[in-house]
Amino acid sequence: EILSLLQMEKKFVLYCHRVLKNPLMKRKQMCIEMIHPDMPNVPKVEIRKKLASANKVKEDCVVVFGLKTKYGGGKSTGFALIYDSMDNRKKYDSRKNLLREKLVDKRAKSSKQKKEIKGRVKKVRGIAKAKAASAGKKKK
Repeated sequence: EILSLLQMEKKFVLYCHRVLKNPLMKRKQMCIEMIHPDMPNVPKVEIRKKLASANKVKEDCVVVFGLKTKYGGGKSTGFALIYDSMDNRKKYDSRKNLLREKLVDKRAKSSKQKKEIKGRVKKVRGIAKAKAASAGKKKK
């Protein structure tokens, strides 16, 4: 009895609009809209499950972000990306999204290293900035 009440609470309607197929990034991009009158907001995990089952892909290939609940509650909007495969996601998805789901490791640099890189990058212009940032020691 209590379990059925909890399951009823988790109901929400998911609408996808402005769906774009992006062949260069090997993904589908869409705005999502949720109507959830019995919930304060919808967990990303639930949204990912629903999108994955609707598009017949794995949950790991779905990225949900930018969720905003409308004033008064009951309705939320956001953005979703559905990648063709996990390899494509790791290749094309933003580093921030990959870090959030622990698919890549955070590069550890000390504040001293960051300051040295910043100094090297400031001294050069154009394409050389990338070389200066990746360079190990400053050569004299």
